[in-house]
Amino acid sequence: MIELKNISKSFETAAGTVRALDDVSLTIETGEVFGIIGESGAGKSTLVRCINLLEQPTSGSVVIDGRDVTSLRGRDLRELRADIGMIFQRFSLFEQRTVLDNVIFPATLASTGKRVSRAEAPERARKLLALVGLEGKEGSYPSQLSGGQQQRVAIARALMTQPKTLLCDEATSALDTLTTSQVLDLLGKINQELGVTIVLITHSLAVARRICGRIAVMDHGQLVEQGTAAEVFGNPQADVTRALLQFEGEGR
Repeated sequence: MIELKNISKSFETAAGTVRALDDVSLTIETGEVFGIIGESGAGKSTLVRCINLLEQPTSGSVVIDGRDVTSLRGRDLRELRADIGMIFQRFSLFEQRTVLDNVIFPATLASTGKRVSRAEAPERARKLLALVGLEGKEGSYPSQLSGGQQQRVAIARALMTQPKTLLCDEATSALDTLTTSQVLDLLGKINQELGVTIVLITHSLAVARRICGRIAVMDHGQLVEQGTAAEVFGNPQADVTRALLQFEGEGR
């Protein structure tokens, strides 16, 4: 279970202090697919990056499986991040490495060595590539793959350390409709077969409807609404949710 308790985050800029998150509290249950939606600048990515402490909260606490991890540093923090995989909109693959070497990369880091030994890494990477539908592509390079295939490589790489949680930061935003559907099916398969908790950031209501059991809606750094997908979309309470639904209805 992931608990975010009264999370606030401020950034200092030339124009002054920007409050990106304002007293956000939510709970993500183990094994669920949890969506965080909102417009650009709502604070979605900042909030999710607080889960693995890529962003250190200005105040509040991050509690994972009953353990307050907010102040972890050094090896303990690296071990936490090995438990939390992350995939991004732009794939972030190493262009000069093969698909297999991209997937193996996390196992070369000292902090994850006890999870996957370097001797075992190639075989595990091949199994993950088969899981994501890329068997036979081990020797290819990212430039030889489609966008959807590159995202599948990124997903396989994120699973290399056997994480309990997978954070997806607009993971389908750069993909076409068909490929988005295929990647969402893959994430659902990973959730069901591996039991990985998935936290999905998206501005697309169609994506959230497709895969998320529960949803939180962000607006200007605040959590304005949360509930099951049916509750949030069927009876929206916040103005921003109603606006997003209206845009969707207009074919946004």
